[in-house]
Amino acid sequence: MKLYSHPVSGHAHRARLFLSLIGADVEIVAVDLAKGEHKSPEYLAKNRFGQVPLLEDDGEFISDSNAIMVYAAKKFGRNDWLPADALGAAKVQRWLSVAAGQIAFGPGAARLVTIFKAGFNPEEVITRAHAILALIEAELEGAEWIAADHATIADIALYSYIASAPEGNVDLSSYANVKAWLARTEALPGFVEFAKNAVGLNA
Repeated sequence: MKLYSHPVSGHAHRARLFLSLIGADVEIVAVDLAKGEHKSPEYLAKNRFGQVPLLEDDGEFISDSNAIMVYAAKKFGRNDWLPADALGAAKVQRWLSVAAGQIAFGPGAARLVTIFKAGFNPEEVITRAHAILALIEAELEGAEWIAADHATIADIALYSYIASAPEGNVDLSSYANVKAWLARTEALPGFVEFAKNAVGLNA
């Protein structure tokens, strides 16, 4: 099993983090985005989207970080991380959609502005980030995890771009529940830290 990854990508980090949390035997293959390796004919033959992360397993190629987590949870029978029952699965899926939507286009996009000079409106994406963080803060009131009474792939899907939100000038100081949840995630056995960048509020 190989995971094509890049250390600055929050999507790649969430896939790598989950594989580590479940103890999967995986080789990390660094993809040099600056050199355009993700757009090379060889890479595009594996993933037409030309993105990281990409999981290679038994001749199959699984792209998209959330899809990789679902694949790994199913492959290794980890119903603790991805519930098999209808309601439990739906609760997790709800937050996978949030991770791909409001999180990617809120704190994720804000971080892209400071790291890669992406052409987003900083005020707009920071406002969007605080809107979803306020919702998550409320959701975590009286709860330790976002979708169940234990950690699931929903938590891992949300973690990377929330943890790195200050790099995009998104201040987490007023979100006590979110900060406590981040700390609980970081205390999980097998946790892998997301590389920090000296930009935004972390500068």
